[in-house]
Amino acid sequence: MFAPALQPSTSLLAQELLGKNFLVYLTLALGASLALGTGLALAKPQKGPDGELIKAPVGRSMIQISIGSLAAIWAIATLFVQ
Repeated sequence: MFAPALQPSTSLLAQELLGKNFLVYLTLALGASLALGTGLALAKPQKGPDGELIKAPVGRSMIQISIGSLAAIWAIATLFVQ
């Protein structure tokens, strides 16, 4: 009597909502923000409560910039290859 309702599969629904390259775009956004944010923190340190500048640790900051840059470059390369 009644036709069965068509239910979209989960993967098709996720692909429509999030897009085909969602994880690549997410990796690009997180990697670029990690690299740029940390670089800006090194370039312009924060002022503390007494007006003295608080400098970010250089070693840890360089590691974060490297990881963020690597993730962003990987994501850009993945987008261009596809």
